[in-house]
Amino acid sequence: MTLAMSWDEWARHDGLALAERVRRRELTPAELAAQAAAGIAATNPELSAVVEVFDDVLAEPTRDGMDPAGPFAGVPYLMKDLGPTLKGRLQEMGSLLMRGHRASADSVLTGKIRRAGLNVIGRSTTPEFGVCSSAENPAVYVTRNPWDTAFTTCGSSAGTAAMVAAGVVPLSHATDGGGSIRIPAGVNGNIGLKPSRGVFTIAPAASDITGYVSTQGCHSRTVRDTAAFVDACRGGAPGEFMPYWTVDEPYLRLIERDPPPLRIALSHEWGDYRATPHLVAELERAGRLLEGLGHQVEWALPGVDFRAAFDAQTFCYISNFAQTIGALLAARGLDAPPPELVEPINVKIWEAGRHASYAERYRMQATFNTTSRVFGAFFESWDVILTPVTALATPRIGTTEYLTTSENPSVHDWFANLWRNFAYTPLSNLCGLPGISLPMAWNEHGLPLGIHAQAAQANDGLLLQLAAQVERALDGRWNDGRRPGVHVANPNRPQRETPN
Repeated sequence: MTLAMSWDEWARHDGLALAERVRRRELTPAELAAQAAAGIAATNPELSAVVEVFDDVLAEPTRDGMDPAGPFAGVPYLMKDLGPTLKGRLQEMGSLLMRGHRASADSVLTGKIRRAGLNVIGRSTTPEFGVCSSAENPAVYVTRNPWDTAFTTCGSSAGTAAMVAAGVVPLSHATDGGGSIRIPAGVNGNIGLKPSRGVFTIAPAASDITGYVSTQGCHSRTVRDTAAFVDACRGGAPGEFMPYWTVDEPYLRLIERDPPPLRIALSHEWGDYRATPHLVAELERAGRLLEGLGHQVEWALPGVDFRAAFDAQTFCYISNFAQTIGALLAARGLDAPPPELVEPINVKIWEAGRHASYAERYRMQATFNTTSRVFGAFFESWDVILTPVTALATPRIGTTEYLTTSENPSVHDWFANLWRNFAYTPLSNLCGLPGISLPMAWNEHGLPLGIHAQAAQANDGLLLQLAAQVERALDGRWNDGRRPGVHVANPNRPQRETPN
């Protein structure tokens, strides 16, 4: 098959650059879709990051309602196999239990994505129900890090992280209930923004009250692609419980200007959790870069009761996921999770949370409130707090203690172990704060390390402004300009064919 572009040329384009070429009639959405499909075919055997490609959409990009007049003009896009639904398409949530499950309608956000001109060409991988930190069940798939396939992509936006990092698509869908946008972005070298609560709708199946900690977003390789995605897809749906944040100007215009000098706090001491010395040194290096851009950078930490906050967050996950699993079981006429179809930790989550009382939820909500108020007070004095995206280096494939296939007899011990590595991201979900992971650093294994910035509620634009300022300072060379070993533009990948 003759492709429209060489792979090196493809990899140099972000989503908006591809869209501009479509608008100039140099490329068509069908050519972009064919190129992305060829990239999937070239990389997926090593990465196992894509569950399904929609061949009918490759042949006819507008068949599901994609609007080529939208800002992304037909740019190919993968939907994480969890979250927004696609009418008539499979959504299997990384679970054997959900094999063959088809959605009956599009989610509201799906419609916004399509009106933005993003062409949903397939499904990317996720761990079962999005619970754990790696899409790694050999009975389903094992998604691998394109920088080194001996390591995990982390999760739960696993396939998206790998496909964006490998240059297959310029941006792709992700969700975040405790770090699932930012952590895989951080360990795969992508940009990952978790927006504030009240930016992206999860209608009609849930709301910011019923969903509580989970939100939607994307991975990208440029700040402007993320800004354009937020601009095009933000906003509530009829019947939302809460008002949605609005902005005075589009983020795509805002990021053209540097932010004013900011008060930036550094921290890696997050309650009982600490980063490794190597990661602390990388955080300090990022702090010096920001200082060089004119910002005030000092060590500081909110006065949060971290133990209480993590206990409340753990209870939230257990009780929320138990009800989610319960609803999926009920739809199949099942009284309990079949152990041959549901992973062991998810069975234990269902057992631990299915009878959670309102009194327990009330105590959880009280802790959410006090934690959020402390962070709110902190951001009266500081604009941004900076941490590593993880406390430990990226786990190798087969590190089972992080997986929902773990045989740990205690679900609470399993979550406590999770926090030892992934401590820095979940409290922004608890409080509804925006957070962004930027590919500015490296871990002990020579893999990417995201530097994680958080700000006050609705300050998503400030984080994007800061990210764009850093991007300009680095001359666009995230990850020091390096590409992972598994990448469409590597010499051993299929190149553009020359017509006879």
